[in-house]
Amino acid sequence: MKNVVIKPEILLPKNVDWEKWAVIACDQFTSQPDYWEKLALFVGDSPSTLKIIFPEVYLEKGMEERVQNINETMKSYLSDGLFEKVNGFVLTERTVANGAKRKGLIVAVDLEQYDYHRVRAGIRATEDTIESRLPVRMEIRKDAPLELPHIILLIDDVEKTVIEPLYEKREKMRKLYDFDLNMNGGHIVGYEVKDAENVIEKINALGDKDLQVKKYGTDAGIILAVGDGNHSMATAKKHWDNLKTTLSEAERENHPARYALAEILNIYDEGLIFEPIHRVILNGGKEVADILKKELKGDGVLTLLTEEGEISLPCPAKSSETITAVQGVIEKYSSVYGWEVDYVHGKEHLASVTAEKGVGILMPCFAKSELINYVVNCGNLPKKAFSIGTAENKKYYIEAKRIVK
Repeated sequence: MKNVVIKPEILLPKNVDWEKWAVIACDQFTSQPDYWEKLALFVGDSPSTLKIIFPEVYLEKGMEERVQNINETMKSYLSDGLFEKVNGFVLTERTVANGAKRKGLIVAVDLEQYDYHRVRAGIRATEDTIESRLPVRMEIRKDAPLELPHIILLIDDVEKTVIEPLYEKREKMRKLYDFDLNMNGGHIVGYEVKDAENVIEKINALGDKDLQVKKYGTDAGIILAVGDGNHSMATAKKHWDNLKTTLSEAERENHPARYALAEILNIYDEGLIFEPIHRVILNGGKEVADILKKELKGDGVLTLLTEEGEISLPCPAKSSETITAVQGVIEKYSSVYGWEVDYVHGKEHLASVTAEKGVGILMPCFAKSELINYVVNCGNLPKKAFSIGTAENKKYYIEAKRIVK
């Protein structure tokens, strides 16, 4: 079996203000430009990942110029010697707002082992990939010399064989960073993991046929499941598929664009919390409640936030069925009514947005322990089915990796 994970050459900045260097994933706070404006003021002239990522709140505003500035800044950071190399993995300890500690491992994964379609693959998507969302991301990536990941991959490791043993030995490892994350992101510590080969062997062991049958009732061949950054992962895959047609077989084996930087989390980590991703119909009115009431049935309760107050509607009792049904309604009627839809983390953020306009839909939470079994036996969830933590607890950009020779 080929390795789904390899030892990467990770780039970390030297002599920077870490609190200004690391920023939240680009697909957060897409309806709240004030968040990004406040962050930009805080960062100022300091080196920062804010200057080499594309916040999606700005996708409709001067994309070409912003992409050019990103690429130029990446090249400048490289030529100025901003980075040092870490030849191994990075063990992370993220303290989130409620004080829980979430343990992760920064690795590189083989995009040849990944497929976002519903097929047997070592790395699988957990939600549907919207092809129309990829071209703009491809444009951002195509000339970039670096990638900075907000991709989170999940392992179904109930025995805690991969990440937890490393965490127990963290005091013997070189500490790479230790700082507070800006904008209420909590705290993060990173440690250098040199024994990559042993870790890779343990990750591969999760694909054992007998173990897979025990977990899922079939040899699904799945080792990693995409928990966050689904469209970023799909973009990296498409970029690699395009690029490899220009390369020889020998060049394909070790080209840096073949491998995507990602963070692995164990589904059974106590600090890993699944949160719902709410929907907001930005220009919706009374028709939203009327349509959902007509389309949804069941013993569950779905809550809408409107200018007039909360509305309760019946829905399926199972969260997976409600999530699928609500998304189906949105996609069915958006073109009919011209709805503009956004996806918001946290009831407070949803209430803030809907206080000004539109209708908010409070979504149920998907149980994390059911995720991979559901994907194997039922198929992908619809997009934005769940979130790893609240918006502030999403992954921050810290590490980088070259994707060009």
